[in-house]
Amino acid sequence: MAIAASSMTVDRKADQSPVTAADTAANDLIVTALSELTPDIPVVSEEGDKVLSEPDQPFWLVDPLDGTKEFIAGNGEFTVNIALIEQRNPTHGVIYAPATDRMFFSSGPGQAFQQFGTESPTHLKARIAEPGSLVALASRSHLDERTKEFLNQHHVTNIQQMGSSLKLCLIAAGEADIYPRFGPTMEWDTAAGHAILMAAGGSLTTPDGQPFRYAKPDLRNPDFVARGAAG
Repeated sequence: MAIAASSMTVDRKADQSPVTAADTAANDLIVTALSELTPDIPVVSEEGDKVLSEPDQPFWLVDPLDGTKEFIAGNGEFTVNIALIEQRNPTHGVIYAPATDRMFFSSGPGQAFQQFGTESPTHLKARIAEPGSLVALASRSHLDERTKEFLNQHHVTNIQQMGSSLKLCLIAAGEADIYPRFGPTMEWDTAAGHAILMAAGGSLTTPDGQPFRYAKPDLRNPDFVARGAAG
């Protein structure tokens, strides 16, 4: 949050998405730390190197500030996302929400946790949805007609909008049931949350149920649906 307090100058990337000094400062800290921790594993980051020379080899995938719009708005719905990709699958994930000092992390099936501040970590477990009482999450910036149609088809009336990868984390924590996303996202937006959600018993697939893979040449995601535990 010290970075946040002094980093509100907003610039625009080539695609016109916002970027702040906090994005680049966090990126430098994370990339340096990961490179020192695992010098043989490359780091791919939204604000840094985006080139994969060997996609089938392990690599770190980083979004140093997910939810830049929320960061600028000051609503607290922004996160730091770090994932380890192995064989095109996210196997480890860490997501930190600075505004609430809440961390989510995972290291494999059944090994998903959350931690508030200095408290002891607690296990995460995605819940089995109750028919007729689904809690859906949607992007604060992208609640479009396709998303509304999907939710109507699933008879969802309780829709909560928020930014960043927090949506995937809340499904992993059993606080929500489904998050559909139709529209452009990048692999660093989902990888850490995907790893955590899978470890907590949930899933993230394409809308027709196909597996979600990483290390694509352009690092772009297809449409997806994240869900809690299967009944």
